[in-house]
Amino acid sequence: MDQPVVSGVAHDLSGATFAVVGISSVPTDWAKVFRSLANTELTLDPLPGAGPTAPALTPPSRTMTPPSVLELNAYLMYTVGRAARRRLAERLEARGLRLWHLTVMALLADLGPQMKTVLATRLAMNASDLGKIVNDLVRVGQADCVRDPADRRRVVVRLTPEGEESLRTLSAEIASVDDEILAPLDTGEREQLASLLRRVHGHPEPAAPDPGRERQGPPA
Repeated sequence: MDQPVVSGVAHDLSGATFAVVGISSVPTDWAKVFRSLANTELTLDPLPGAGPTAPALTPPSRTMTPPSVLELNAYLMYTVGRAARRRLAERLEARGLRLWHLTVMALLADLGPQMKTVLATRLAMNASDLGKIVNDLVRVGQADCVRDPADRRRVVVRLTPEGEESLRTLSAEIASVDDEILAPLDTGEREQLASLLRRVHGHPEPAAPDPGRERQGPPA
């Protein structure tokens, strides 16, 4: 994490010269800090235009990403993905949902009604975790559990009409997140990026994140 940094030059009683560097993650009165140091056995040399015991030191005005890590595709995917996830989570949280809710709703929309065990297998989720997600959706009217018309012994999960409408609205909001994140790219570049990401995504298929970790933030 980038932090405010200041530096100066000091001398001890023997006359030896060495650098003084201050790093802080909170707003800091550096003049006060250096005055305090000057009252010990240190003598601080002022920078040009500064007072005798309180160098006028200015912290960096902006954060900086080390140029070397910009050569790492994994780092770029992580940072861009983190920004996208944060924006997506904000849209979902406004509706009382998390990313796993959206994932289950999308799978039901794509494949139709499914048994809970099938949903858990397809999403590589623990069955009890999947059950909690389904219960959340049932409670807010986005899904329900009904007998399978083809086999009355089975219970399947399906989207309600309200869930289908909610998913359409969410899809539009997610498209707006795409627009925000991919603003520097034109249409052709976005299509090319999407094609490349789908190839990477499928080789190999990424392991599903643990929904239990959503307490610290939605899964990637």
